[in-house]
Amino acid sequence: MLSIIYGILSAATWGAGDFAGGLASRKVGAYRAVFYADFIGLLILAVASFVYREPFPSTSGWINSLLAGALGSFGLLILYHSLSIGQMSIAAPVSALFAALLPVIVGALIEGLPSAIQLTGFVLALAAIWLISQGDGKFHISRLSDLRFPILAGVGFGSYFIFIHNAAGDPNSFLWPMIISRAAGTVLVFFMVFARRETFVVPHDAWGVVLLNAALDLTGNFFYILASKSGRLDIAAVLSSLYPGSTVILAWLLLKEHLSRMQLVGILLALAAIFLFTI
Repeated sequence: MLSIIYGILSAATWGAGDFAGGLASRKVGAYRAVFYADFIGLLILAVASFVYREPFPSTSGWINSLLAGALGSFGLLILYHSLSIGQMSIAAPVSALFAALLPVIVGALIEGLPSAIQLTGFVLALAAIWLISQGDGKFHISRLSDLRFPILAGVGFGSYFIFIHNAAGDPNSFLWPMIISRAAGTVLVFFMVFARRETFVVPHDAWGVVLLNAALDLTGNFFYILASKSGRLDIAAVLSSLYPGSTVILAWLLLKEHLSRMQLVGILLALAAIFLFTI
C-alpha cells in the first residue's frame, strides 16, 4: 500500500513539475529549463548529504545511478527534439507508454508475474497513460520512422525507472542514487546547452517558476524511489508514469485548457487501475 501511495504522489508531483517546466520553457527555453531543474536539484541534494550522512554506494550503485541519470536526461532531450519537429501528438503518448511498459517487462522477468488483478490494473494504467498523453486526441503516423524518436525517449525514461530502482535497492542507499544520477544528467544537459550556444542567463521574472520546476521534479524523484523501495518495480513505475494526468488537470484548472473526451476517459481508467492495485 505504501508503494501505491508513493507512486501516486510521484505522479502528482512529477506532473506538476512538468506543468511548471512548461511555463519555465516558455520563458527560458526547454534546454535551459531542464538544465536548471537538474542543477538546482543537485545543489539541494548536496546540502542534504551534509545533514544526513549516508554511506557511499557500492560500485554497482554508482554504475546504476550514472546510467539512470544519463539515460533519463537522454530521453528528455530526445522527447524535446520530437516535440520541436512537430511530432507532439505522437511523441507524448508513445514515449509515456514505453516509459511504463519497459519496467513492466523487466519487473515480470525479475520479480515474477503479478496477480491477475494487478495485470488488469497494468492494462488499464497503460491505456490511461496513452489516452491522457494524447492531448487533442489526434494521432497520425505518416511513416513508421515517426515513431523512432518517441520510442527512444520512452526507452530512456523507462531505463531511468529501472536503473534508479536498482541503485536504490540497498536499504541504506537513498540520497546518493539521486545525487549521482542528477549529476550525470546535469553534465549531459550542460554540454547540450553549450553546444547549442544558448546563454545560461535567466531573466529575473523567470526564477520563480524555474525554482518551482526544480523543487517539484526533485520531489517526484524522491517519491518514486520510495515507491520502488517499498514495493514492486512495475507498480511503482506504472503509477509514476501517470504524471501526464496531473499536468493535464493543472492546465485545465489554471490555464483553462480544453480537456478532451479521451483524456477524461484516461483519467477514469487511471483511477480504476489504482483501485485494482490496492486489492
